[in-house]
Amino acid sequence: MATEVVTMPQLGESVTEGTISEWLKKVGDEVEKYESLLEVATDKVNAEVPSPVGGKLSKILVDSGATVAIGTPICEIEVAGEGSGGAQETTPGAGATPESTPAPEPAHPQAPPPQEPAQPTAGTAVSGRGRYSPAVRRLAEEHGIDPGQVSGTGAGGRVTRQDILQAAEQKPAQAQPAAQGPGAPREVVAMESAPAVIEEGDTVEPLSSVRKVIAERMERSKQTVPHAWLMVEVDVTGLTELRDRLKEEFKAREGISLTYLPFMMRAVVEGLRQVPQMNAQWNNDSIVYKKRINIGMAAATDRGLIVPVVKDADQKNIVGLAKATQDLVKRARSGRLTMEDLADGTFTVDNTGAVGTVLTYPVINAPEAGIVTMESIVKRSVVVGNMIAIRAMVNLCLSFDHRVVDGAEAGQFLQVIKKNLESIGPDTSIY
Repeated sequence: MATEVVTMPQLGESVTEGTISEWLKKVGDEVEKYESLLEVATDKVNAEVPSPVGGKLSKILVDSGATVAIGTPICEIEVAGEGSGGAQETTPGAGATPESTPAPEPAHPQAPPPQEPAQPTAGTAVSGRGRYSPAVRRLAEEHGIDPGQVSGTGAGGRVTRQDILQAAEQKPAQAQPAAQGPGAPREVVAMESAPAVIEEGDTVEPLSSVRKVIAERMERSKQTVPHAWLMVEVDVTGLTELRDRLKEEFKAREGISLTYLPFMMRAVVEGLRQVPQMNAQWNNDSIVYKKRINIGMAAATDRGLIVPVVKDADQKNIVGLAKATQDLVKRARSGRLTMEDLADGTFTVDNTGAVGTVLTYPVINAPEAGIVTMESIVKRSVVVGNMIAIRAMVNLCLSFDHRVVDGAEAGQFLQVIKKNLESIGPDTSIY
């Protein structure tokens, strides 16, 4: 019998670690090739990971709830056939590189987090030293810690986010009094959230793996991205008239509802074309301007908020966007999204008006440069020329990364969207 070692797969662009939500097989179970083996929490949703081989699950190396780096061995599968006696590593979905797939060392992923803060030690020779994930590097920079001086507890001795956090907790106690002066560096100590007050009758519910990921991503975005915010009012009277005229015919012909989201998404595409600075990503010492326009759309599900992506949205008309968005929402709510559905977003749109809001301050889906919301459409009296008229009005709210764009470009972007939506009339073609 040969043994195949399955490692944590690559979960998407810029993702460096994953959380095992649930093992769908237990030790001793037979598993077929491509049969779902476990669920892994990505940025916004749980995704099932298929088995790369058929055989018997002989050992689980990482328990449910644990977060490990990409390439970490997570289980072993016995495969019928002759083997060399040595375990072979297999990563489902992608080939692992030598530095991201260390030799199987079950003791590392199985070991629980140390009870005492990791002690930064100098001169310790550890496998993988010098290669750190972007998340680890970013966290180390935030806390002013040299990752090379931290003992790694990950697979092959790699330094994990937990190692950096524990080193940061230890750092204030080890810090020596320093001379204070105008040029002296000021140490920043991370603040912890105030604990909840639990009283008799309160219900305490442990966080789901998806909620943990959402909380971590939102906290990281607010702490590391300098959010700025703008809002404009848009007269969408012509849009509402067009939709009222077409919605019954559209439902009968296409089999789906005609909502306002595809019109908004199409206007956002035009904005990104004319203001490409918004279709960009922060990259620490550079800015990446994306060639493709892939629009993420926030979707509420009973498992939490997720953001599936409409790929190449600039190549679709209103009908194409309507079909693409409703297909993604349907599969999101039934838990049938794939990794590909969640990857490669370059900008995010949220139809918050669907829940009745008129003004929001959305959190940026980093590393994207912005997110725009479409609020509730309400009829109000407004001045048109020298007359007062009843018009259908909507607020568009934009949060943007002020490291990537300034207010001038962000304002121009909103004005393009506004002009595009206000140009829609009862006779506008949706094809």
